[in-house]
Amino acid sequence: MNREMPLKVLVALVALFIGTLATDAVSDQSDSLASPESFASIADTAKRSAAMFVELGKVLTHPRCVNCHPAGDRPRQGDMARLHQPPVERGADGHGLRTMRCSICHQPANFDPAGVPGHPEWHLAPREMAWEGKTLAEICAQIKDPARNGGRSLEELVHHIGTDTLVGWAWAPGFGRQPAPGTQKQAGALVEAWVKTGAECPN
Repeated sequence: MNREMPLKVLVALVALFIGTLATDAVSDQSDSLASPESFASIADTAKRSAAMFVELGKVLTHPRCVNCHPAGDRPRQGDMARLHQPPVERGADGHGLRTMRCSICHQPANFDPAGVPGHPEWHLAPREMAWEGKTLAEICAQIKDPARNGGRSLEELVHHIGTDTLVGWAWAPGFGRQPAPGTQKQAGALVEAWVKTGAECPN
């Protein structure tokens, strides 16, 4: 018998118990995202670009994103962005400490009976990509900077937000969690249009 299984079951049960004590209220439907075309009435290209980033900001500042882009070394969880329970740390590679890896609880898919989210690559964003507590203008400047966005060009950023499956989890977070606004396809269209109009940041 796999000796890791009892530990996984125990941790999952603890997570379920804690989640039951502090269940967040969630809405049945996510908010919508405006399409790039809806900004056509803004004649000034720079202002139109910045306005589209503000719309994208609904996703970037949503708990589904911010919880995994924390300012510290502990992830957040739930729609109220509570500190992760049980207590875990980022670790050297973002996948947790050696004694408490993310994959112990977070399996390749959501486990709704225990309310545990999952993905094959579940991990925290790198420290340099943290934006918890930042303004939308600060986040905008950060994600344009390869030194603080995972080394991505703007074109690669379009792919990251629009098609990356771990990012996509934000729109399919499992039972008891509010999805990010709109859809991943809509978010990808917004970031692509933002880049094509100069990737301007809001004030």
